[in-house]
Amino acid sequence: MDHHELQQRFETLTTAHLADACLRAQVPVRCAPAPLRAVVPGGRVAGRVLPARHVGSVDLFLEAFETAEPGDVLVVDNAGRSDEACVGDLVVLEARTAGVAGVVVWGLHRDTADLRAIGLPVFSLGALPTGPQRLDPRPADALAAATVGEWTVTPDDLVAGDEDGVLFLPAGRAAELLALAEGIRDTERRQAERIRSGDTLRAQVRFGAYLAARRADPALTFREHLRAVGGAIEE
Repeated sequence: MDHHELQQRFETLTTAHLADACLRAQVPVRCAPAPLRAVVPGGRVAGRVLPARHVGSVDLFLEAFETAEPGDVLVVDNAGRSDEACVGDLVVLEARTAGVAGVVVWGLHRDTADLRAIGLPVFSLGALPTGPQRLDPRPADALAAATVGEWTVTPDDLVAGDEDGVLFLPAGRAAELLALAEGIRDTERRQAERIRSGDTLRAQVRFGAYLAARRADPALTFREHLRAVGGAIEE
């Protein structure tokens, strides 16, 4: 799937839709930790992971941009450090020039006002005035993989971010997951419209029937019931 189609289809979805699609497809739900948020409220991004393991100098990012494809998203692994900012305005400007669609930082950023003016979507753990005061040895796979929270991602993964947070998806299953997410979105919209019209959610999902069935079969889960009636609340 090319980046144009990915970005176009994500425009009408949320990361919540995609997370529910992963559940339905039995794909691991790989969410970045909750503190990782958009620098500019409302920021959205979707693209192929362009990994970079930070070691103290911006040259690693510049090298990553040398091989970036349009629509890639720079995913910076700075081990979640809170003692330094590793991405600032010059890196984000250069990312935009290289055709990169956004930046996800497992760490901190700086130059917040400038980043907001640039407008490229940036997600990070927060801001700090100081940059790195170190220069560590560069690992051999510094541009091959990045770790965000408990997840290690590569260019074989996609990343999507919005106001709910950041989610990683296997690129090889993108078409399947997007289609599932679109179906979940459409079902939820129909359910919301019916609630506004006075048809309660309990009535729509036949909640009374579920309670009766659960009395007969205590092992029955609400998720199983929802699948049977075509609901889309939990997945």
